[in-house]
Amino acid sequence: QVQLVESGGGLVQAGGSLRLSCATSRSIFSISTMGWYRQEPGKQRELVAAITSGSSTTYADSVKGRSTISRDNAKNTMYLQMNSLKPEDTAVYYCNAKSFLYSIDYWGQGTQVTVSS
Repeated sequence: QVQLVESGGGLVQAGGSLRLSCATSRSIFSISTMGWYRQEPGKQRELVAAITSGSSTTYADSVKGRSTISRDNAKNTMYLQMNSLKPEDTAVYYCNAKSFLYSIDYWGQGTQVTVSS
């Protein structure tokens, strides 16, 4: 059973920072594009940021310049550093491991991020 273990969510005031972490097995991590998605109640899940196995990154416009995605291949862990948080960043954040080549699409259980104004 594949596990993506997320941590780092919580309650923070506007303007604050959080770092989300997502750990998984080496066999999954090494071949996957890892991503963070978020979902607000009643809305579709949306991509926040992603990083390929070669460390190429992409960001949603809404977080660009405020967030940094990274991966530590030695620890099989991905991070999302979020700064200057806004109330509209409030959502459940999900970790994803994806590989079209190997037909992989795994999700974490989600971690709540709440930004108070």
